[in-house]
Amino acid sequence: MLTRRFVILGLAAMPAIASAGRAFAALPPPDTLSTSTGDVTIQPLNHATLILQQGNHVLYVDPAKVDFTGRTAPTGILITHEHSDHFDPANLNKIAGQAPIVCPQAVADQIPAALKARVAVLKNGDSSTIDGLPVTAVAAYNTSPDKQQYHPKGRGNGYVLTFGDKTIYIAGDTEPTPEMEALAGIDIAFLPMNQPYTMTPQQAAEAIKAFKPKIVYPYHYRGTDTQALKDLVGNVADVRLRDWYASP
Repeated sequence: MLTRRFVILGLAAMPAIASAGRAFAALPPPDTLSTSTGDVTIQPLNHATLILQQGNHVLYVDPAKVDFTGRTAPTGILITHEHSDHFDPANLNKIAGQAPIVCPQAVADQIPAALKARVAVLKNGDSSTIDGLPVTAVAAYNTSPDKQQYHPKGRGNGYVLTFGDKTIYIAGDTEPTPEMEALAGIDIAFLPMNQPYTMTPQQAAEAIKAFKPKIVYPYHYRGTDTQALKDLVGNVADVRLRDWYASP
């Protein structure tokens, strides 16, 4: 039998539960990538934040100012660089649990002290594993002379993750770079597209035509016409437009 105390506690929790439910409902539905080791579920959350899940592997990517209430706890966390729309130390403290964290040195320098023992620093070009999955850091930086102050070369990472026979590239904040355009065999690419910090649709289209990912998700695109990218790319890649700003 429910006691009055339990009823009151339950009622007190209802607004938080309802709020989390509304936030989840606003998100675009997850997509699925079939691989030789099982399906990978791709869940866009907000701006540059997403979750990749395959079986017991739950990877949070750039878990910045997003409410993860009700989400499966991470088994690994990837952070591309130290800007606040990608890295939020206070939120990381709340959600990290026992998950290993892969990041560049600029992020490691600001990681909360309680989490430092679980940090693996990858420099551009380094390879390692996260939660048993292969990961390689790809240079992410601005190449235009008037933008290099935003993301200097050597400070931020993109990441290529391998799930069985498939690869997923998360570009981080970058313009097209020789390192990006040298990639091969990419099944899914997440490419940023907002001005003045990352790529224009034209730059993103040129990069796609150079390294030929099979599927592309524009993300980190606030204020940019993503349809323009789809039109520019044509049938070179499957450009999938999702609403990365549906949930606050």
